[in-house]
Amino acid sequence: MPLALLALAVVAFGIGTTEFATMGLLPQIADGTGVSVPHAGNLVSAYALGVVVGAPVLTGIGARIPHKRLLLLLSGLFVVGNVASALAPDFGLLFAARFLAGLPHGALFGVGAVVASRLVAPERAARAVSRMFLGLTVANIVGVPAGTALGQQLGWRSAYAAVAVIGLVALASLALFVPHQPRGQQSGIRHELRAMGNRQVAIGLATAVVGFGGFFAVYSYLVPMLTNLTGISDSSTTLVLALYGVGMTLGTLIAGPLTDRALRPTLYAGLALLAAAQVTFYFTVHSTVPAMVTITFIGAVGSFITTPVQMLLMAKAKNAPTMAAASNHSAFNLANAGGAWLGGLAISAGWGWASPSLVGAALAVAGLGLAFTGGLMDRGSPRSEVITSSGAETSTEAGQVPAAQRMGEPTGEVST
Repeated sequence: MPLALLALAVVAFGIGTTEFATMGLLPQIADGTGVSVPHAGNLVSAYALGVVVGAPVLTGIGARIPHKRLLLLLSGLFVVGNVASALAPDFGLLFAARFLAGLPHGALFGVGAVVASRLVAPERAARAVSRMFLGLTVANIVGVPAGTALGQQLGWRSAYAAVAVIGLVALASLALFVPHQPRGQQSGIRHELRAMGNRQVAIGLATAVVGFGGFFAVYSYLVPMLTNLTGISDSSTTLVLALYGVGMTLGTLIAGPLTDRALRPTLYAGLALLAAAQVTFYFTVHSTVPAMVTITFIGAVGSFITTPVQMLLMAKAKNAPTMAAASNHSAFNLANAGGAWLGGLAISAGWGWASPSLVGAALAVAGLGLAFTGGLMDRGSPRSEVITSSGAETSTEAGQVPAAQRMGEPTGEVST
């Protein structure tokens, strides 16, 4: 794996750690800031709101900035947000700091995905993107449990301080190992927004919101489901969450090569398997071993969806993939909020602690329907490509033809 991909994975590791560690430290944060635990939970929403807002806005602002420089600027903002979180004197400023920390999240993943796809041969673009995403899944195995334990032992501020250090390491790695990738002549906010108007991009984002909402419908309530139905103690739930992360890592490793071979079939299979796994969990949650096996599988097929959705959006956005790739992470955070809300409604309605599994299955099926709709609409249309050469952001829509293509050489594009 090129060192540049490793640097991008470190960025993803830091993002994954800061995003999910807050959930495990809510009691400590509530005590430290003098608010209730439910009120402290608004910090999770503040971060998610930052992601939703920041992905399109920061990507648009940086549309003409070379990718490496933009990655460095966004990583710097990530460090500032987490330092501000560690130093916040009261809940109001902590809320603002978590919003600030969330702002670069989607843009970092979006720009990082475009950069990763251009670091390798075109036929390995999806594998490169999935390697970057490995940082996020490993964070669920190592970063989140370690951050939670650190915050419980040394105070919640220490967890955010540790994430800021990870951000500094990522910043140095990006500066050292990521090569310069110039923007094309037609790069800019208008070019990116024009690409976002593609119907297939809209359907891809809707698929991410609805289909991945099925994943979060269960993930959001996994701990109470395990303690109330499976009989697992509170002290053991961290290990179960790590097991979930192991499944996510395996799914990400498998998704890359399969997406390079067949993008849409990989997406269809991931959503179908997620629905089946959720239904299975509804019945296995009452027994420890079957529940653990099913949880690992849900983690695997959930992350299995991430890479094909990312590559699909980059392909349909054609020569301006950065904002579409970043907006995918806004979609995932909307999926997080929507899935958790619908799963909570099912529990509140008296359907039982296992009911989020069925809600998740229904959302996964709905996402599969959207994905199929996009596939049917794509029939008969010209092939879509993921632009992977660093100079390919000059649009062919304006009648320009890449020099390599005029000379009969490979253009660095990967068909979906």
